[in-house]
Amino acid sequence: MKILLVDDERRIIEVLEAYLEREGYEIYSADNGIDALKKAKTLQPDLIILDLMLPDISGEEVCRLVRKESDVPILMLTAKSAEDDRINGIVMGADDYLTKPFSPREVVVRVQAILRRVKKTEKVDRLEFNRRKLAINLEKKEVTVNGQYITLTPIEYKLLTNMAGNPGRVYSRMDLLEKIQDEGIYYEGYERSVDTHIKNLRKKIETDSRQPEFIMTVFGMGYKFGGVPDAANAPV
Repeated sequence: MKILLVDDERRIIEVLEAYLEREGYEIYSADNGIDALKKAKTLQPDLIILDLMLPDISGEEVCRLVRKESDVPILMLTAKSAEDDRINGIVMGADDYLTKPFSPREVVVRVQAILRRVKKTEKVDRLEFNRRKLAINLEKKEVTVNGQYITLTPIEYKLLTNMAGNPGRVYSRMDLLEKIQDEGIYYEGYERSVDTHIKNLRKKIETDSRQPEFIMTVFGMGYKFGGVPDAANAPV
């Protein structure tokens, strides 16, 4: 997923970029309003993080102009803390508002919350990757590889859909255990049980499970989904 960061403070861009890339987001940046408007149009980002105090045109004006062309979610950043300023930002079309100084982790949480709301609104019911090599019908809970239906266990299906819904994000074994604990395998201290399910899942969806293209190992950390979303069905 693409995020456009708009701020004239280089240090803020660098810090937020590091935190967001760690979560698997693809980050682009602009340090002024004119460049931000150009990139918003050409890149078609999934979310914009927008500072109100820009050197050329105000963040409010950038927000207003973006809103004329797009419904892309916007998280506003500002040093202004007055209630009127926050209300004005929302009126201009922002989805959320964060006052400086802020924690980078809070920005990540706000971004994830906004995108979850957008995801529910869009009601994505199908995910496709690597030119439809792997397809997941979320409504019917069906998975195909090269057009052939494959049978997954409930645990394998939940692992796949959670990871495929956030390509590039690194999941620890504990993260994945928490995702599937309602399937009856969550036991404290048994993080390695995830490895067995990942191994079985790879055998079913990978051409060569020793050289996976979908379920990737991130050594020392866990796993991530490496499939490339097809444009029309890209997960949010």
